Amino acid sequence: ILVLDPSTFPKKGKASVGVARQWCGRLGKVDNCQVGAFLGYVSGFGHTLVDENLYLPNDWAKDKTRRKMCHVPKQVKFKTSHELALEMLEKRRGQLPHSWVTGDDEFGQPAWFRAKLREMGERYVLEAPSNISVGDVEVLHRAVKKGRPWKSCFISATRWKDTVAKQDWVRVSVRDGTKGPLVIWAARVRVRTKLDRRLSEAEEWLLVTRTESKVPEYRYYFSDAEMAVPIEELVH
Repeated sequence: ILVLDPSTFPKKGKASVGVARQWCGRLGKVDNCQVGAFLGYVSGFGHTLVDENLYLPNDWAKDKTRRKMCHVPKQVKFKTSHELALEMLEKRRGQLPHSWVTGDDEFGQPAWFRAKLREMGERYVLEAPSNISVGDVEVLHRAVKKGRPWKSCFISATRWKDTVAKQDWVRVSVRDGTKGPLVIWAARVRVRTKLDRRLSEAEEWLLVTRTESKVPEYRYYFSDAEMAVPIEELVH
């Protein structure tokens, strides 16, 4: 998601399509801004943007007066950022050979979005919030055999991270940097999550990474990668 600079918007009395009080990532707070969803393409040769969609808030989509003033086409309806992303991906993926789909935690959090990518046959590594609940597949299996409810096996991703033994973290050298190699430590586990308040049938990887620094920075991801895919590839 790219957020435009609110200072560039027209002054009072003029209207810009989609301007509303919404989360502005650049400012780190809610403010008047436009939000766009963008599809990027990355390879070993570089990266570029290949598609874009303006996010039209629901209030805007329902406001006939503002739509007419700003010449918003009738066929443009309210769509979430996830729906916009899927629309762009469906449109472009056949034209651009690729191995993975990735995105930030806004896209990794909803189980239905990840399920849709699986239906499309896409492999993904999507960031997720640290407090998202997961169930270790092995723990779930033992619980079911003992007649325990599956919900009792769920813990937050950050809590699972705290259970990882020191020797189970894998050191991955990502690339050379100006101050030496960029090193990431990673751990992963097969999990199931909740889908519409039910236990999802799909198994995914929960991948946790941490930086090699005095105060490590942790990040959390979901992936539908096959069992044979090495953890180093997920980190990259």
